[in-house]
Amino acid sequence: MLPELPAPGQRAQQLNDAVAEFVEARIIPAEPDYFDYVERAPNPWCVVPVMGELKALARAAKLWNLWCPEPEHGAGLSNLEYAHMAERMGRSLIGSEPFNCSAPDTGNMEVLIRYGSEAQKARWLRPLLDGEIRSAFCMTEPAVASSDETNIECAIERADDGYRVSGRKWWSSGAMDPRCEIFIVMGKTDPDAARHAQQSMILVPRATDGVTVVRPMRVFGDADAPHGHAEVVFENVKVPADNMILGAGRGFEIAQGRLGPGRIHHCMRLIGLAQRALEAMCARANERVAFGKPLAAQGSVRETIAQSACDIEQARLLTLHAAHKLDVMGSKAARSDIGMIKIVAPRMAQTVIDRAIQIHGALGLSQDSFLARAFAGARSIRLADGPDEVHLAALGKRLLSTGGVTS
Repeated sequence: MLPELPAPGQRAQQLNDAVAEFVEARIIPAEPDYFDYVERAPNPWCVVPVMGELKALARAAKLWNLWCPEPEHGAGLSNLEYAHMAERMGRSLIGSEPFNCSAPDTGNMEVLIRYGSEAQKARWLRPLLDGEIRSAFCMTEPAVASSDETNIECAIERADDGYRVSGRKWWSSGAMDPRCEIFIVMGKTDPDAARHAQQSMILVPRATDGVTVVRPMRVFGDADAPHGHAEVVFENVKVPADNMILGAGRGFEIAQGRLGPGRIHHCMRLIGLAQRALEAMCARANERVAFGKPLAAQGSVRETIAQSACDIEQARLLTLHAAHKLDVMGSKAARSDIGMIKIVAPRMAQTVIDRAIQIHGALGLSQDSFLARAFAGARSIRLADGPDEVHLAALGKRLLSTGGVTS
């Protein structure tokens, strides 16, 4: 068992306080302008001016690349230290981008830091760290169950002095963003190799001949602009051999290394979103009068609020524990803990936000509240980075092998 969670150091606490203040004072008040601009823009796949202003302010305040544990490239924080900041950012649906802490860029930058060549870092990592460009991660395919990476069918074949990429991807997060310049594509280089040595990851510049962004994918009918998710077709796309990351056959290994910290980030952001929903629930219950008395006077409303607080705190402690275990014992030892939070946190957030929508009534479904977008985001994370069922199956298998022991 791990010891009690350590208190954050002075620097981490100062950064956390600064992020909290920035989110409440700058980002949340900017949400209406942000979404209104996208809605009114002739092309919703646009760069929103207020986001550029927020980024400039955050960078000037040295609140930049806080996700990155390598001091050479970022803040040098532990997973546990950053987890608190991710929760603060998660309170807003646009809360992570001003700090250059948005997926999939964070995961893609982590891949380049851990596994990229010096040339790959110079060409793509530096502008991503500086916020000059954005990126997409292309793994999921419409024809196969992509939660099992070994199913991937996109072909990456040797051709002359490089590789040719051919396949169809969808739910490629970030591909609709006009600033997206580079894709990390997962595909199959050797169908005859061992099961977990068939896959590779390769860098494909968006502007390469043969790359077609077919359409945006809608989430519950919403395009999720301006960032979005796309269906992308690669038709005999030729890229240099130097664009292969780490080496052919190393894709599964890279994917596993990429996911642990990213799942901590996802879950803590969802906890922040759920906490904001709880606070909105309390405010609404105190203010709204129905049948002659505030909603807060109803016992069922009080129970809903109390249960939501319990659910949030349980998920928060579980996720912080997983982050600490990842720091202290590494990704292999923390596998079960990370699996548990990926199961628990999105379900919790979806449930709490749904309760908040119910207490807000029709307002909770409308564009005048953040709750409808928040619900869609929480529900989608139950599929992103692997559906609940995959994590439950893997966790159950490990628990059976250890007799129920998780640590």
